[in-house]
Amino acid sequence: MSFFSKAVYYCSSILLNRLFSLLPLRRNQVLFLSDVRSELGDNFSPVYEKLGREYNKVTSLKADRRLRRSFTQWLKECYYIATSGCIFLDDFTSSTSFIRVRNGQQLVQLWHGSGAYKKFGYSRAGNDGDIRHVNPGYRKYTLAIVSSEQVRPCFAEAFSLPLDRVAATGVPRTDRFFDEDYLRDCKIRLSKMCPEISGRKVILYAPTYRGDKVEDASYDFSKFDLESAFQALHDDYVIIFKWHPALYNNIALNKIQAYDLSHYHGFAWDFSEYRDIDGLLAACDILITDYSSMIFDYALLDKPLILYPYDQKEYEDGRGLYFDFQDYVYGSVATSTPEIIDQIRRESIDENKRAAFIRRFVSANDGNASDRIIERVFH
Repeated sequence: MSFFSKAVYYCSSILLNRLFSLLPLRRNQVLFLSDVRSELGDNFSPVYEKLGREYNKVTSLKADRRLRRSFTQWLKECYYIATSGCIFLDDFTSSTSFIRVRNGQQLVQLWHGSGAYKKFGYSRAGNDGDIRHVNPGYRKYTLAIVSSEQVRPCFAEAFSLPLDRVAATGVPRTDRFFDEDYLRDCKIRLSKMCPEISGRKVILYAPTYRGDKVEDASYDFSKFDLESAFQALHDDYVIIFKWHPALYNNIALNKIQAYDLSHYHGFAWDFSEYRDIDGLLAACDILITDYSSMIFDYALLDKPLILYPYDQKEYEDGRGLYFDFQDYVYGSVATSTPEIIDQIRRESIDENKRAAFIRRFVSANDGNASDRIIERVFH
């Protein structure tokens, strides 16, 4: 989108927001607004499903920030934003930069991850002092929910909010990790999608992306030797790659080249288009990641974790972490493919570190987060 097109879009959006704000506020209307998903899922679904029939639930969703809503969809979005008594978000949403939160209206950020790992938002100003590219809409949130008391200050800083606007209610999508039927169904679903898994353990390889902006998302695929992993593990394990959505978008656009999995049929799959990351966490036997917030949700499942921060110092100096890296280590740490292979075979868990990690970062993720959020927002 050119500079002129962006200017026209934002000016028009501001004007529409102010015009629609002249209409009465519909306090029982609840909008689920996202620029990164085409269906509810994740944190939206548990709240959406638990809201009673007295609420008029509406949605405005799109799969990627770079996609543009149609003219009709844009009009509806502007109307719903201006007239809904409550707006739920699950990530950064550009619309919040031009809206005016009305008296009595709630703008609630459910976010998409537990804990507090890599810095974002206004927290990154401490690294380079530049906040020009930070979404000013962060400051408009009337409430942001987090997974524990100890991470509240991190999100208050990231969103530039008073601490009392950040609540440790727990993250709604983690409620399902306390449902044994859900955990069992996830394994059954995965085995049906990949019958070759039968009799072998599932490794989920799901790192975050590298780069300052999602548009430039990348990853050094050479750091993990898939051929060596295949030779060492294919008899007893399979591996599922789940690339971060921003990274996968660039793979799909042929901006970067990922692994050619055609040589590893029956051993390696790419599940990046499969949006249910919680289902994969529940179904896998071992997780390999780095700076992804999924380690906070995964901690609830009591399974081996391998962290592979091949660029730890560079990442910490550039992106920055909220706490020292060692504070996040409740699993193993690898520095090469041979070490990853060795730790996969060990399948070790340090229960004391895991318990301390849960107390610190995800103590409010106890299976009742959705109920607490609805109570806090609506009652």
